[in-house]
Amino acid sequence: MEQDDAADAGLVQGPGRTVHCADAIEWMRAQGRIEGACAVTSLPDVSEVGLSVTAWRSWFLHGVRAVIDAVPDEGAALFFQSDIKRDGAWIDKGAWVVRAAEDGGARVLFHKIVCRHPPGMLTKGRPGYTHLVAVSRALRCPDMLSIPDVITDAGRLTWVRAMGVRAAAQAIRFARDQAAARVIFDPFCGVGTVLAVANAFGLDAIGVEKSRRRAEQSRVLTVAAAELSAVRGDEPIKPSLINGVENHQRQLE
Repeated sequence: MEQDDAADAGLVQGPGRTVHCADAIEWMRAQGRIEGACAVTSLPDVSEVGLSVTAWRSWFLHGVRAVIDAVPDEGAALFFQSDIKRDGAWIDKGAWVVRAAEDGGARVLFHKIVCRHPPGMLTKGRPGYTHLVAVSRALRCPDMLSIPDVITDAGRLTWVRAMGVRAAAQAIRFARDQAAARVIFDPFCGVGTVLAVANAFGLDAIGVEKSRRRAEQSRVLTVAAAELSAVRGDEPIKPSLINGVENHQRQLE
């Protein structure tokens, strides 16, 4: 039964998911802004795009701008990006996101860290953490968020380059609760982690993926509610936690 037919029959429909197999930048340029959407995404690394580092940097900055332009000014774009080391130099993708956002008239709402490996572990090539940066042109971030500054448990990885399901849930919860998102958009959706988590939160999801194989995977990936039980945000922040933060702030003043 098609979705429209089911709706006419009075059946309750779950959240929708649409995946386009296309080049993300070109798709966003043609699509324009997506009403009611927030973006949660991760732009591809230089190793995935077949460009020189210099060309990739320009592409990356343009891509960040394109993602921000794809959502309403009162919405938000959230980026998961892992730094790399190339030819003996550190490439800070978090800084690139901030620069592109500010050049595009957006401001940073928050900057969190997601652990890819346990704290204290030595790593080679890539660091053991990922940046989670939220930006917006008009949205204001509250003083108190229920997202920890350091997310130590990213959750299950659905593929080697995926963000963890629990980390994705933190970003999507912010989009839902603070930006009133009805749709979660991931223009570089890979196998669909963000899309599956958005559906688990009851939100519609739109993805774009250039690889036909991964696009097919992203249409069917599911995430169990049990994996997100501590992140869904069904309960408010405990007053004792807020009071504790306020008392600590007073001690510092």
